[in-house]
Amino acid sequence: MNLEELLAKAAAWAAQDPDAETKAELDALIAARDEAALADRMATRLAFGTAGLRGELGAGPNRMNRVLVGQAAAGIAAFICEQALPAEELSVVIGFDGRINSAIFARDSAEIFAGSGIRASLFDGVVPTPVLAFAGKKLNATGAVMVTASHNPPRDNGYKVYLGGQNGGSQIVSPTDAHIADKIDEIAESKAFTELAKSDNVEIIGDEMRQAYISSVASLTGEVQNGEALKIVYTAMHGVGWHVVEPLFKAVGMAPLIPVMQQLLPDGNFPTVSFPNPEEPGAMDLSYAKAREVGADLILANDPDADRLAVAVPDASDPQGYRRLTGDQIGLILGDEMARRAAESGQYGNLACSIVSSSALSAIAKHYDLGYTETLTGFKWISKVPNLIFGFEEALGYCVDAANTPDKDGISAALIIADLASRLALQGKTLTSHLADLGEKYGHYATGQISIRVTDLSIISNLMAKLRSTPLAQIAGVNAKFTDLAIGSPDLGPTDGVRFDLADGRRVIVRPSGTEPKLKCYLQAVGSSAAEAAAALATLEESMRQILV
Repeated sequence: MNLEELLAKAAAWAAQDPDAETKAELDALIAARDEAALADRMATRLAFGTAGLRGELGAGPNRMNRVLVGQAAAGIAAFICEQALPAEELSVVIGFDGRINSAIFARDSAEIFAGSGIRASLFDGVVPTPVLAFAGKKLNATGAVMVTASHNPPRDNGYKVYLGGQNGGSQIVSPTDAHIADKIDEIAESKAFTELAKSDNVEIIGDEMRQAYISSVASLTGEVQNGEALKIVYTAMHGVGWHVVEPLFKAVGMAPLIPVMQQLLPDGNFPTVSFPNPEEPGAMDLSYAKAREVGADLILANDPDADRLAVAVPDASDPQGYRRLTGDQIGLILGDEMARRAAESGQYGNLACSIVSSSALSAIAKHYDLGYTETLTGFKWISKVPNLIFGFEEALGYCVDAANTPDKDGISAALIIADLASRLALQGKTLTSHLADLGEKYGHYATGQISIRVTDLSIISNLMAKLRSTPLAQIAGVNAKFTDLAIGSPDLGPTDGVRFDLADGRRVIVRPSGTEPKLKCYLQAVGSSAAEAAAALATLEESMRQILV
């Protein structure tokens, strides 16, 4: 696309843009004839996929803005209407977080759904992603949309899509995403934003749905034993979790949470963190400081849309005084807890985790005589496992109540962890000692990750191509079996990744991130003791860093 074509395309986009800020952005680039900046915004388009949309705020089809979101809403509406059964009443629930423009993107979407003849229910204010997923399920909605970029950098926003019916209220998967993408493209080519049918006949929902969610989650524990005993520090990471977490914990008899005030309320600028992700270095520093100040027994952290949970425990050997548990360690704790509950109640079902998560969950399933399934990465797959008792992914995502909230939920997971910690305290135990006990029970699994963030995506594709064309025959001096995950298998669909199974039982999986410009390498080792597993993991990580970095 040459400069003249870019200028024409940018002018056409600016002419339909209802947002003064992004319109001015394009007008300035047109006036400056800035070919590079125009090409960056206009030459390509944010792709709609199973994760919906996610990208940087700004003007043009390669940014998140009102025109792009309007086209997406109209495309989803067209898809829903096309798939409708005769006389079916169509409905969509829309929620949004505290990021920049989330509220206006949600309002535009609701009016476009309503303009398409679909009953649109819009939350009256910010809401956690799990509450939106719960609402879609409870209202038996045809679809649900959450405007969020979860834990992405501050300048990002996104659009997450769920479908009811046979999809069970969970996130979309292929080939549904491709069908919706086709509809979006048709809309983008045929109608300007100003030509999209809109209606202000939008139902506003709010506190009654939040309270229904709180009541549902509270029933997972009932009155917490020893709930007053623990000092728990909580951070919302400048997100939307607090106004649901705080009344939930109060409802079950927990002592009042000790909040990190600087991060408590929604702020789309995320002033205290570069990346509002509890996994990122520095993101939990304020939590550690508050915990040291009050002598906390436990730290709970949600990401900005509260679908993920981080947990930190006291650790005198750590410079911060606290150690963040890995997602796999939390998955082990929650997996054992939910499996035990299921066994005690006579419930049979399945435990599930993604292929890059700790396979310790399989040992739990075997112990309790439950089913076990490994899925592709992402809760869009985990939440679709039949009779799901518990599902998790190592990236701090956990599902403890799939029947009501068919997605990862950092709020219900936080309650289960706090409840367990309270009960352990009655026995003179902690989550740290409990993890050691679980290691003795199921085997000592050590997992780790190497994450390579890039600005040039070709670095990732080149590395993946090299690993496929010349697979590693040995890693850390041990023979390795190579599997190209892009080929797929009868139990697992194809995905962009490679796997190496070492002869000594260690495992390496390398794949691009689905939501960020990162290459991720997942490592696992198993030992007869925690120290043995950790040592085996360390040598594996050292070897893979030399190969990848």
